[in-house]
Amino acid sequence: MVLSSSHQKNDMGFDQYSSIEINKTDTIYCSPPFSLQTFDILSESFSWFESTESKSRINFLKLLRAGHSDYLINIDAIAYMEANKLPKYVLNSIITHLGAIFANDCHWNEFLADNGIISNQHVRIATEGVLIGSIIEHGISKHLVIVSDDAGQFNVLLHALCWIHANRAIDKIIAYTDQAKKDLDTVKDQIWLLYEGLKEYKENPKPADKKRLNDMFDEIFTQTTSSALLNAALKRINNNKSELLLVLERPDIPLHNNGAENAIREYVKKRKISGSTRSESGRRCRDTFTSLKKTCRKLGVSFWQYLKDRIENIGIIPDLSDLIRQHSLNPG
Repeated sequence: MVLSSSHQKNDMGFDQYSSIEINKTDTIYCSPPFSLQTFDILSESFSWFESTESKSRINFLKLLRAGHSDYLINIDAIAYMEANKLPKYVLNSIITHLGAIFANDCHWNEFLADNGIISNQHVRIATEGVLIGSIIEHGISKHLVIVSDDAGQFNVLLHALCWIHANRAIDKIIAYTDQAKKDLDTVKDQIWLLYEGLKEYKENPKPADKKRLNDMFDEIFTQTTSSALLNAALKRINNNKSELLLVLERPDIPLHNNGAENAIREYVKKRKISGSTRSESGRRCRDTFTSLKKTCRKLGVSFWQYLKDRIENIGIIPDLSDLIRQHSLNPG
């Protein structure tokens, strides 16, 4: 029996996936009142929800550890620290301990203090690095693609941006002149053709189409129009080209994270109606049972029958973790 959402995530074959979608929303913990961040991590065969006090990248990486609590200094951790410009003198003190494993937060914090790593920025980069080392060591691929909106904390491993979120910058523009309106309509039509082309490429990727779509992106997002607002929006999207066109290298990934955004709306609705949970046990129950319900739905399992099977100890329905692994290996 799956006892908690954390336990479920730890056993669900998380390492089997080439990409995941991620979203988050604010929730309220009522006793005493303070704000939480609810994360929704999902693929085509599972949904997992967890509410925490932080929305930082460190917190997100801890979630990706999938129930483990360790920190690891390995090559992947060092590479992350170098890429994020951790100063050489700090990096060298860490490299001398290559291969070291720290069982929990306390041991890692002691290491930082013993090596004089006290600057907030240096602690953050080093901690993110050893968390990256841990999640890769525990089986998550360094090539895992995380599809999200433009929230910076999710920009780890390989990051792809949601096209729907990116296009909202265009949709929000109001044209005040006839020429600006004409330019805006033209750009919207061009983006729609590009998006349709990317969808077709996902189904049948061809090298010629890859170059054509790349050139089409450049033509759209480097053009100059009569609208300063539109030009700014185009430039912003162009700056994210590599993350928006990652699908050309990885046609297996989704173009958007609408699945995660739709899944988390249940939390938003409940927050508006009831103000959310009133205790820690209530929060855990909400996250766990929402994860189970939505995962059952994706696997074609009746949530009610699943609960009955577990409560009455019937044992007919397999563990969801086994069903998720089977689905990940044989999708569809």
